[in-house]
Amino acid sequence: MKTFQAYRFALDLTVAQERAVLAHAGAARVAHNWALARLKAVMDQRGAERSYGVPGELLTPSLSWSLPAFRKACNAAKDNVAPWWPEVSKEAFNTGLDALARGLKNWADSRNGARAGRPVGFPRFKSRHRTTPSVRFTTGAIRVEPDRMHVVLPRLGRLKLHESARKLARRLEAGTARIMSATARRDGGRWHVAFTVEVERSEGVPARPCSVVGVDVGIKYLAVLSTGEFVDNPRHLTSAQQRLRALGRALSRKTGPDRRTGRRPSKRWERAAARLGRAHARVANLRRDGLHKLTTRLAATHGTVVVEDLNVTGMLANRRLARHIADAGFAEIRRQLAYKTSWNGGRLLTADRWYPSSKPARAAAQ
Repeated sequence: MKTFQAYRFALDLTVAQERAVLAHAGAARVAHNWALARLKAVMDQRGAERSYGVPGELLTPSLSWSLPAFRKACNAAKDNVAPWWPEVSKEAFNTGLDALARGLKNWADSRNGARAGRPVGFPRFKSRHRTTPSVRFTTGAIRVEPDRMHVVLPRLGRLKLHESARKLARRLEAGTARIMSATARRDGGRWHVAFTVEVERSEGVPARPCSVVGVDVGIKYLAVLSTGEFVDNPRHLTSAQQRLRALGRALSRKTGPDRRTGRRPSKRWERAAARLGRAHARVANLRRDGLHKLTTRLAATHGTVVVEDLNVTGMLANRRLARHIADAGFAEIRRQLAYKTSWNGGRLLTADRWYPSSKPARAAAQ
């Protein structure tokens, strides 16, 4: 079976390489903001003309929201908008324009009822200080070096990995994988590169194909299985709360940025913000690791996995339990089980939202 899979690796960049990646991420932000400003100007002009009673055929021509239209307009104006454009890859500008095109489509589908879930707002301008730096490459030289400790990206060249890429390299050498794109992104103060790969996976078979297991997620126990097993909730966020509060108080005592006066943050504030970001990233990594181990074990063992259809959004409205529910990752468990059961030859069933699955689990716990 063919499927798409992501491989994510941490990077060890030099100062010059980090500056180059930031330049590409900045180009993506500039392209996004320029196209959005151009689009909003035309939309505001058409709205003003309608308020004046101008007939529809005489209104200012509207702009297309498609990615090819954005590319054509950006290529025509890039000498004035970004005279430094030859210094970065064309994929940097494409990253920002593609993000805007996707955001506009999601906003339109949400308004028309074609998109489920919570309402999607109109795209906003990206700030250099608040936006997560990211750039995506879809063409050019994208490969893993034979030593498996370096990758090559367009215009950025050879970048050192913090960890071995042997799992991806083995598939590429065997011809069972093909790299579709690569995204460089900074999370928690560290740069990562994520490869979107088309993988040819062999048909998996669970260890117990006829086994059926029900999973009841909760706060006291992360999961209660129908087999009688109780999976403890590690509560990573609660465990780190004392340190996070201390780091937050230390950050509040430093001289931070002020958008009203244009004041720049002090170096101490930046270092304190970096420490707080790394602490939050560690909590997220610990949570992600535990959920992956649990869902991988369930999908590889049982032929059928049954989960609840929980209203997580509604549960997060409870201000007393919202932090614990978010820390448990109810929605992430179901999302991971959805694709891991298909990879291992099993199936995932969703129980009705109103089925009283928690009552038998609570009785078993007592």
